Amino acid sequence: MSKNPILYFAPGTCARVSMTALEEIGEPFETRLIAFMKGDHRAPEFLAVNPSGKVPALVTDEGVITQNSAILWYLAARYPQANLLPRPSSPMAEAQLIRQLSHFSADLHPLVTRIVVPFTIVGSPEAQAQLRESGLQGISFHLRVIEQTLADRPWLLGERWSALDAYLGWVWFRITGAGFDGAAFPCIADHYARLNERPAVQRCIAREAAAQADLVARGLAPANINNG
Repeated sequence: MSKNPILYFAPGTCARVSMTALEEIGEPFETRLIAFMKGDHRAPEFLAVNPSGKVPALVTDEGVITQNSAILWYLAARYPQANLLPRPSSPMAEAQLIRQLSHFSADLHPLVTRIVVPFTIVGSPEAQAQLRESGLQGISFHLRVIEQTLADRPWLLGERWSALDAYLGWVWFRITGAGFDGAAFPCIADHYARLNERPAVQRCIAREAAAQADLVARGLAPANINNG
């Protein structure tokens, strides 16, 4: 008997990307909240799911999948009717799609970390400031290309939404919430506004808000996060 997928997540983290994809699919799934301040990510129970101690982690009836790119690839293949990603027509088309997923996970995501939580990488305030500044410069470099891409299309891949748009939305959410000035990127800002109009995204944000309220009630999170 097939069981509902279970997504391990924490509000504000990149698990929003995979959660959005699950909401877009429209099939039942469950969530498990990881409280980092409580140390849930280092608990043996969670490490048995993901030895890296990170979210997201998706438990399926076929096994556990970690890393957003792998989760999105799996979900797109498992639920083709959801149109999470285009179906590659050739090995080159498949390679290009993997490249685009990897661009977010390998290029943009580490820069988000530098901007939002530099203290997890370096200790001194001076080093943190330098790391954050390098992150801001790096993210601006990459966003300029994305801004040009969105100048003549509503979504990253054209007229149809894809899971890549969810990844871009999370990047924008995190960096603007951390003080990034997005004035130079009006197309991306418009993309983010339209993204948040999607019912699946709204359901995802509502799940995060409920989880954040639970963490706050237990004294395990700051009172406010940017859930925009």
